[in-house]
Parts: sequence; C-alpha cells; structure tokens
Amino acid sequence: MAFKADQSDEIMSEINVVPLVDVILVVLIIFMVTAPMIMKPSINVNLPKAASGEATTPSKLNITISNDGKLNLDGQMVEDAQVQAKAQEEVGKNPEIQAIISADKDVPHGRVVSVLDIVKGAGVKKFAISIDKK
Repeated sequence: MAFKADQSDEIMSEINVVPLVDVILVVLIIFMVTAPMIMKPSINVNLPKAASGEATTPSKLNITISNDGKLNLDGQMVEDAQVQAKAQEEVGKNPEIQAIISADKDVPHGRVVSVLDIVKGAGVKKFAISIDKK
C-alpha cells in the first residue's frame, strides 16, 4: 500500500495500473515470440508452386508424402496398407469424401501416382493435390 506525501489519515482507494500494464505487455511479448514456434507444422513438406488452383474444403483424408517417400495420414506416419484401410473405412462412412494429397516437390512422380492408385482403389472418387500459390 502506498502513502501520500502529506501523511494524512485518508485511505488510498486508487488502483495503480502501471505495474499491471507492464506485466501484461511482457506476457504479450512472450506469446508473440513463442507462437510461431508452437504453430510450426510437424511435417515439413516443400509443396510445388502453381499459378492456378482452388481452395479446398477440409477433408478427413489428408495424405502427406515427405521427400523421402514416407506417408503421413492426418499427421501420423503410416504404411500404404494402412492408408488403403483408412480410406475404405471413410468411404463407408461418406461416399463423397475427398482425399487431399500433399507431396513434396522432390518426391518422384511414380510415388504420387502409386498413392493416388491406393486411394482410388479404396473407393475415393474425389481427390486434390496441394500446392503453394506463386
């Protein structure tokens, strides 16, 4: 509690907000610095760039092919057979489901085609390939 300089017996009923503002600004700066580190995607994929392309709607089948050819389904590393099983399961729930394939630009074309074949063989009729806009 702070006292006034005249030492009167009055009670100080004012709130000093300067220390509160200082603390809030420090917390804000900490969040601004740490937010980009927290929001960094777990799978680092260098998508190819294209001038044309449309925004896609969220899908239950998000397949990512890393530059070494390994598959990730919804953020978890999986094998080809697991992708096919999950795709068949999702087609059973929703026949109009769309698979979104995000392949690193250094992945061989044959690997992307084999993943497309797996997805189409499981019954998925719609698919999209993710790109970065130029």
